[in-house]
Amino acid sequence: MKRGKNDATDAAAICEAVTRPTMRFVSVKSTEQQGVLMLHRTRELLVRQRTMLINAIRAHMAEFGIVAPVGVPQVKKLLSIIADPDDTRLPPVGRTCLEGLARQLLSLHEEIHAGEKRIHAWHRANEDSRRLETTRGIGPLTASALTASITDPKVFKSGRMMAAWIGLVPRQNSTGGKQRLGRISKQGDQYLRWLLVAGAMSVIGHAKRNGTTDPWLARLIADKPTKVAAVALANKNARIAWALLRHGGTYHKPAPVAI
Repeated sequence: MKRGKNDATDAAAICEAVTRPTMRFVSVKSTEQQGVLMLHRTRELLVRQRTMLINAIRAHMAEFGIVAPVGVPQVKKLLSIIADPDDTRLPPVGRTCLEGLARQLLSLHEEIHAGEKRIHAWHRANEDSRRLETTRGIGPLTASALTASITDPKVFKSGRMMAAWIGLVPRQNSTGGKQRLGRISKQGDQYLRWLLVAGAMSVIGHAKRNGTTDPWLARLIADKPTKVAAVALANKNARIAWALLRHGGTYHKPAPVAI
């Protein structure tokens, strides 16, 4: 860019950049895709707010020696104590504050459930999203988010490029012909990366408990730490998703092999 910062030099820099042969371009999303992604972002925000409220309720009640097991469903035990006026472990002033938090928590839970129903309805009506769901570790949430985020799979030359765009590839610090690979770069779409890794963790947890007939996954679990294996499986699922979006069809599970 030329010296100085103004509209004219910015426009000249943009014109110069688009002529470069290695320049990448972003496809414009449709209004429908933007609406689906808004559903996902709204749900993500509400889930964070629900977590904040749960932590606040747990912390306040722990001050009075009332503790519930870990997990969102276990909070119902705390809510029942808050709603019981005969329970003398909570002082009246504290109960009033906790009742306000409990009402907000229940309202958020209903909003999250309604948002998930809308996401599932869109997923069932979209053919590409249903085909992505056939991949292990990819459910309706991940499938709909991938379908709405990737406007044109032809923008990526390969599934490896799409996995790199999501941020599921090692960060390189190579020089002098020596390859040095580190942790994943975490560049790209953080939300898609989180969904894919969470799905992969679920698959690996199920395989550890019940076994697997996939030799690749069995070797991965045996040789690598759990989180490293989850990122590797998430990378593979991203490549599979690109192939399904680019060429069509559905995912076929590997043939069972005795191990």
